[in-house]
Amino acid sequence: MRPSPVDPSKRPLKQRSFIRFLDILEKYGNQLPDPVTLFIILALIMIVVSHFAAMGPVTAVHPSTGETIQAKSLLSGNGLVQMLTGMVSNFTQFPPLGLVLVIMTGVGLAEKSGLISALLKRTVLAAPSAWVIPVIIFMAMMGNATGDAAFVVLPPIAAMVLMALGYHPLVGLVVSYAAVAGGFAANLVINVLDVLVAGFTEAGAHMIDSDYVGNPAMNYYFLIASSFLLIVVCTWVTYKITIPRLGEYTGQAVKVEPLSRQESCGLRWAGISFLMYIFLLLLLTVPEDGLLRNPETGSLTKDAPFMTGIVPIITFLFFIPAVVYGIGAKTIRSDRHVTKYLGEAMKEMGPYIVLVFVAAQTIAYFEWSQLGPIIAIKGAGFLEKMNLTGIPMFIGFILLASLINLILASSSAKWAILSPVFVPMFMMLGYHPAVTQLAYRIGDSVTNPITPMLPYFVILLSFARQYDAKIGMGTLMALLLPYSIFFAVFWMLLFVLWFLFGLPLGPDGPIFLPK
Repeated sequence: MRPSPVDPSKRPLKQRSFIRFLDILEKYGNQLPDPVTLFIILALIMIVVSHFAAMGPVTAVHPSTGETIQAKSLLSGNGLVQMLTGMVSNFTQFPPLGLVLVIMTGVGLAEKSGLISALLKRTVLAAPSAWVIPVIIFMAMMGNATGDAAFVVLPPIAAMVLMALGYHPLVGLVVSYAAVAGGFAANLVINVLDVLVAGFTEAGAHMIDSDYVGNPAMNYYFLIASSFLLIVVCTWVTYKITIPRLGEYTGQAVKVEPLSRQESCGLRWAGISFLMYIFLLLLLTVPEDGLLRNPETGSLTKDAPFMTGIVPIITFLFFIPAVVYGIGAKTIRSDRHVTKYLGEAMKEMGPYIVLVFVAAQTIAYFEWSQLGPIIAIKGAGFLEKMNLTGIPMFIGFILLASLINLILASSSAKWAILSPVFVPMFMMLGYHPAVTQLAYRIGDSVTNPITPMLPYFVILLSFARQYDAKIGMGTLMALLLPYSIFFAVFWMLLFVLWFLFGLPLGPDGPIFLPK
């Protein structure tokens, strides 16, 4: 059984102060307008600010290209035309939109057919409840290897699993999202993000050493250690802060009943279809000339059909077992049932689609105005002028990256700007590009849970409103902030210890350049 909510008066004084701070954050955060209205207000502010920034003019020099970036006014003739003509494409080309809707066809069918409910019963009745939360956290962090799909797939499933165990469903949403977003750089598997950031690191290092070749695994040892550390930290925050804070759930909870004969039959056939699908994926990925590998390099991550097609691959991972389960459990008796369930699943995505339409415009305006890269470049220059060295310098860099992440959530966009500044600068001080890249990745991860500029924050809010229609951004911010704080503190402590002992960060990833 889950622990009972803790009486605030029985908490230590420091802990009570922190809880009061979260209460204040939630109270005033929830007084903000509805997220749709808030994004409209932000868009209007962006339009006005861009105009005055362009009149300044506010400029910055891109460190890699030497190009002068100047703020653009969205109130100019060109700006007004761009806002008008780009409104549809801003929405339709918003990256998470297609990802979410495609994956939800699989996840939605799995839910409506009863597959997820049956899996919940099997999980709750068979698994020790004490291990469920750490397992969810582990799966969330490892889910980053599949790209952004983990942001969409895991939170609603985790909410249902923990609600079936007697927890508040928001616990599942919050802990899984915090683990995916806050542990964005931590993983046991080398994935496409490692390849992506290593490419920008190599480009930055070429300004000092034209022969330098970046290894995508250069941070691998540290990221393995980070995974286990963050699982412990995330579990502790969940039990000590999130669960007591949410307390009892007064809505309709999931009742766990023994599996019926038909459900057991459906699960058995769904499991067989799942294994067959995995076997097919192995046939297409394991051989060196596998169809889903890069045909030229044989890579499974870089420019490979496996990674570019990961969204439909994950969708079918849910869709196929869902159909097979429905046939076996007799919840699907014809193709009309499949169509009906898919329609119901998409109907529930209506509020999210409205929110995405407005959020997509706001983020597009921020990009068009050039304010994002200008702020990032100015922040990098400020840290450079502080003239710090050693551990304080890297801690400052981590904090800078985490602050920039609040307004420019794209990992690759930030590193494309920051790497040409800090990689060569730190190389001049004797530090290997691997340690600069690692410091950036820590900062890039820890504030992911609390930045509304990460598109999946909007998705999380829409999921949360399925359990509480009145929930606001303040509640989510207050629930997610402890994860960001504790992730940052313990991750930086691990970085400091690793730095002091001079341990290699990964293959070809020393801390200092060879003398």
